[in-house]
Amino acid sequence: MHHMHGKHNKGKVSYLESPERRKEFSPEQLLNRIPLKETDSILDFGAGTGYFSIPAAKKIKGNVYALDIDAAMLEIINEKALEEQITNIVPVEGSMEALPLPDGSIDIIIASLVLHEIQPLAPLLQQMKNVLKKEGYLICLELEPKRISEKAPRITMEKMEREMIEAGFQITEKFFPAESLYMLVAQKTD
Repeated sequence: MHHMHGKHNKGKVSYLESPERRKEFSPEQLLNRIPLKETDSILDFGAGTGYFSIPAAKKIKGNVYALDIDAAMLEIINEKALEEQITNIVPVEGSMEALPLPDGSIDIIIASLVLHEIQPLAPLLQQMKNVLKKEGYLICLELEPKRISEKAPRITMEKMEREMIEAGFQITEKFFPAESLYMLVAQKTD
């Protein structure tokens, strides 16, 4: 399994922050589509530069746990939070395989453009389910592969859906916010 360690390339950050990306589907649009309550706690899984963490933290009074394997990314989130005087973001440096959060502690997990990097996915989905409260939600955003290539790991919506259902989630909503981008809203069922 390869990680984006050290290769802290400007390209990745500038894409993560790009106006095109915002135009396509802004974090606010996403947050408006999910069943978000003011008191919720959110896990932004693979938070990157805080693309979702920051807007999410403005919408809720609960905590947003920004989890990333890359400490440099968490620094960026911290700086932004300071600038915008946001106090409910909790940076969590952790691996994608072991979620450093107690079971039943999170209402909503947002996993944007990250799950395709994780093989196999089942153990992680299981952990996500454990970390979620009863009836909690997992929000997944991924790019639909135009064609399957070995180079860029991508996961089709159909396959993602299957994985989630096998892990004990129920798909409550799916849509394509942009041409090749899909979003699945999955709810923990048991």
